Amino acid sequence: MNSTTRSALERVAGHQQRFNAAFEQYFADLPGDLPGAQLGRFPPRCLELLAQLSLRGGKRVRVALLYEAASLVTGEDVPGLAEAALSLELLHSHALILDDVMDDSPTRRGGPSTYYACREDLPHHPQAALGLAMMVGDLAGFLALRVLSRADLPADRKQALIDVQLGVTTDTVIGQVLDLERDVLPAPDEELELLETVVEYKTSRYTVLTPMRLGLLAAGQDLTDHEESLRRYAQLAGLSGQLRDDYLDLFGDPDTTGKPRGADLRAGRLTYLTRQLLAVTSGDEHETVKAALGSPGCTPQTVDRIRDIAHRHDVHTHVQSAIDHYAHAAADEAASWHRHWNGQAVTLFEQLPLWSARRTR
Repeated sequence: MNSTTRSALERVAGHQQRFNAAFEQYFADLPGDLPGAQLGRFPPRCLELLAQLSLRGGKRVRVALLYEAASLVTGEDVPGLAEAALSLELLHSHALILDDVMDDSPTRRGGPSTYYACREDLPHHPQAALGLAMMVGDLAGFLALRVLSRADLPADRKQALIDVQLGVTTDTVIGQVLDLERDVLPAPDEELELLETVVEYKTSRYTVLTPMRLGLLAAGQDLTDHEESLRRYAQLAGLSGQLRDDYLDLFGDPDTTGKPRGADLRAGRLTYLTRQLLAVTSGDEHETVKAALGSPGCTPQTVDRIRDIAHRHDVHTHVQSAIDHYAHAAADEAASWHRHWNGQAVTLFEQLPLWSARRTR
């Protein structure tokens, strides 16, 4: 590892550590700052569940992108970044909670999903458990906008940040809806296009583009001349990252990912990887994959068999090649920023997709 790469990794780790401490403090202060938080038993439990999920792991990649995007413009401290970071991660908690409700996922980040924690709390009231989990998710989404609206910033800059966050909130909901359509009513002639649109709305805009736009705007950068390149970078990095998520769902180590292997299969998700599996198999192998797709009762043994089938057909190699292709294309796009932005920060954006392409969780 060269000194430039080591320095970039240290900066990312520093962003993560500082944010984690700030996030813990945010949740410690929140009950006293939120009217009605201590009423009854359910409101404090909602805050507890949200804090548990939010503080339990997480790569904090959006936080790193946010701070490094500001570093593209200036090496000075930038007001509003702390609030923007909290807003991003609260919105992420919102998305994770609703994802787990939609997928009926029992675990998240090495512990029970919020939905299943609510089911454990209310074993004889399944509808109330579902409603409570959705309320925790809604609370996270509203808090994400609340914390940003309270940032001590000039009115025009604060409004610009809020507009970006409102936009991605809407985009993420649209992406969730399209995700349901992809898995429930796939149209064969439109399936790949729909899949790419889901990735754009749920990953590229949400995970990559929005943190970068927030960081640059907070630092006073006019985005007019850079929007096209930022979108290209986000699309390429988002595709690589989503493909890696698909890969890890079948080939990752559950102890590292924090999720059971084969969750996408059980949920019936027509990901890039499951589409590739269906395309290359026939006969009994094809029927095994089809039977597992969307079957909550799909056993770990069946998932292991499908994993073996994927290895026999080199699906893992094919998907990893696509991951690497998009990651290198994103790195090349970032390299074009050296002519107008801080070189040290640009180098980190070159490296991030390449690191993500080989991440294990």
